[in-house]
Amino acid sequence: MMKVVLATLNAKYIHMSLALRYLKAYSGREFSIDLVEYTIKDPPLQVVADLYERNPDVLGLSCYIWNIEETITILRLLKKVRPDLPMILGGPEVSYDVKEWLTRLPEVDFIVMGEGEETFHHLLTVLRDGGEIGEVTGIAYRDGEGRIVIHSPRGKVNLKEIPSPYRFPEDIPHLSNRIVYMETSRGCPFTCQFCLSSVETGVRYFDLKKIKEDILYLIDHGARTIKFVDRTFNLKKDIAIDMFRFLAENHRGTVFQFEITADILHPDVIRFLQEKAPPEIFRFEIGVQSTNEWTNRLVKRRQNFEKLSRTVRMIKESGKITQHLDLIAGLPEEDYDSFRKTFNDVFTLEPEELQLGFLKMLRGTGMRAMAEDFGYIYMDQAPYEILGNRVLPFADVIRIKRVEDILEKYWNHHRMDHTIRYLVREVFPTPFDFFQDFGDYWADKGWSRIGHQLEDLFLRLSQFLQDKGVKDWTVVEGLMKIDYFLAHRHKPRKVWWQVSLSKGEQADWIKKLAEKGKTEQELHKHVMLETVPFDAEMFLSQGMIRNSPSLLVAYYRPEEGEGPLLFSIPLAGSC
Repeated sequence: MMKVVLATLNAKYIHMSLALRYLKAYSGREFSIDLVEYTIKDPPLQVVADLYERNPDVLGLSCYIWNIEETITILRLLKKVRPDLPMILGGPEVSYDVKEWLTRLPEVDFIVMGEGEETFHHLLTVLRDGGEIGEVTGIAYRDGEGRIVIHSPRGKVNLKEIPSPYRFPEDIPHLSNRIVYMETSRGCPFTCQFCLSSVETGVRYFDLKKIKEDILYLIDHGARTIKFVDRTFNLKKDIAIDMFRFLAENHRGTVFQFEITADILHPDVIRFLQEKAPPEIFRFEIGVQSTNEWTNRLVKRRQNFEKLSRTVRMIKESGKITQHLDLIAGLPEEDYDSFRKTFNDVFTLEPEELQLGFLKMLRGTGMRAMAEDFGYIYMDQAPYEILGNRVLPFADVIRIKRVEDILEKYWNHHRMDHTIRYLVREVFPTPFDFFQDFGDYWADKGWSRIGHQLEDLFLRLSQFLQDKGVKDWTVVEGLMKIDYFLAHRHKPRKVWWQVSLSKGEQADWIKKLAEKGKTEQELHKHVMLETVPFDAEMFLSQGMIRNSPSLLVAYYRPEEGEGPLLFSIPLAGSC
């Protein structure tokens, strides 16, 4: 039997390739197919050696912007030691500009364009049986004389005829520590010109009964995180509520992630989520990209930011669902000042995560076709990230990248939420100004070239704020102390500031605290003490700053390991 190996390079080990599993599910009934996944960090020669020892008769490689260059290195090396091995490429990165790819990569024999299940199966059948390659739609290749041949696209596959890609026994041992990707639909109703989803018109649904059966199977076998890759999970209200209800009733601790279009999230769905969503089980990814209306019109993006904001706030107020909002810097006609406004508009919503990305000129998108019209310059190789355009020069791109770096380190990792909120609300003119000023300072100090630990992040922020001479420094420092205590699950061995209490004063407070039931020995082992210039109890309970010095007490609970229990004592009073 012809042996087929399907391989890809994932960005990280925790990822699982859904595309390969679809191909194996569809063609594995007739062909012997091995599925093997590596990461882009694996040494190329190690990957080549592993593929060589598998001794395939046909090799299929799944290609994306994050792995294409590493994939090229591997296929070129492998072709040197297995010149007879037919190589087939597929995936969104090679489905467009196929003539360019076949010219650049003489080692490649075939490219599968678009949806691959039926096309790949048809191609394997022809390779096995010696049929006519000319009959296989949806592929590109070279003929006997070396000329590039591009066949017409294949029609859309009937999703309800695709076997489940989630039930391979070899996957079961890994389900608990990897992300399972799942889709209930394909296609997108929107036409955003920077996104490949705009190329495919219409939305098709899988059999939802089978999807639910697959979800239960995955949960039964240990899946901890399932990420739905539907471009708009909430497109149809009834389906969304039905799926959310099913997942809420059957999650058993599994976390589910969704891509949501927030400004069309139906009030009934919001109400259901507010009342029925289990805490910390659902995570929403919401693409905002830009709040500049002219920019959105240029890229054919329909968005009502007022409705989106209302939805995000309502979901946030429920306290049950983590929200991840996306921005894209470098969209048409959005200059530095406009992007600053976009950033501030969205950061004000205070999502749990705010991803700041940069426009990528993906092959096949309308944005890439319009690049010249807006004066774009961008990377020649994947990920095709922009370097500038006629309103956003490279110098501004560099500065915004500094914002991205600080945003990731200080907000998205939630290392000092109380401090950052105070700084962006009370100290700096806008959130963007804080991240930009600190990012510029960070770059000037050369810190991006050296590593950092948690303590370093606090020290560097402290140095920046003091050098800048910010108002209310003592209040900010007090908030940083609170955040530093909260950032540790166990009592920290050291602090980054000059301790305000002498050893004798600490001992006196420990004695007073021991009167409440704990032994002095236990308190010395598990308690941190520090003074702050405001009423810490009021701040922690109400978020208000009142100038009333207090003793901050952080008790680290050894039996729970969930971080400290914080409370405070007025310094003017007593225990």
